[in-house]
Parts: sequence; structure tokens; C-alpha cells
Amino acid sequence: MITRSLDEIIGSERDIAWGNGRSRRFLIEEDKMGYSVTETIIDAGTTSLLEYKNHMEACYCIAGEGEVVTCEDDKKHIIKPGTIYALDKNDKHYLTAYSEMKLVCVFMPALKGKEAHNLSDGESSVY
Repeated sequence: MITRSLDEIIGSERDIAWGNGRSRRFLIEEDKMGYSVTETIIDAGTTSLLEYKNHMEACYCIAGEGEVVTCEDDKKHIIKPGTIYALDKNDKHYLTAYSEMKLVCVFMPALKGKEAHNLSDGESSVY
């Protein structure tokens, strides 16, 4: 059985600055579960152009508010506590945090553990 607390992860090698916030990685590839679970913090006032070509991702909002805009159809989805969004087509999207957001995210297949986004080149950041 695997057990981990957030206190163990904060400040460890599983606490990753991903670009516009932090990703606390409870489960990664080396845990051999086939998926990852993270607590992801998105900094207030940021917008990130993201794309997951190698993973499916589902995010459940537990705090804060923001929006996701899909690039394919320019559709805006308001995200607030109690909302889940799932990138079921490896959707290229903009994630904007109106206030600091906290998401519980599941990635499949599992993250290796050190992935972070490059948000400085104007292209979508992929992993």
C-alpha cells in the first residue's frame, strides 16, 4: 500500500514548479499505478497555453476560480470548486486563473515526475 501526505511532498523532489504554479505529485510512474495524481496550484492572474500530447488529464477544482478555453473551438468553460474538466482529446487549451486555483489532477499514463511547462516561447507547452 502507498500512503503519502501533502506535508511529505511539499519541498521534496515531487513538488514541481510547473510554470505558473506548483504540482505536488502524489503518484508518479515509479509508483507503478499506471496513472498520476497531483495537487496542482495555479497562480492567480496567470494564463497558460497547454497541451498534453502524451497524457489524458482530468482536473477537479477544489478551490479558486478560472476558465479553460479550448483552442479547437474557442469555447470557454468556467472552472470553480466542484467542477471537473477532462482533456479527453489531448486538447490544446488556455488555462486562466482568476484567483489562485487548487486542482486535483489525474494523468494517464503516469507522469515520470519531473515534467514542467515551458511557457516562454509563445507555443503551447507539451508533456
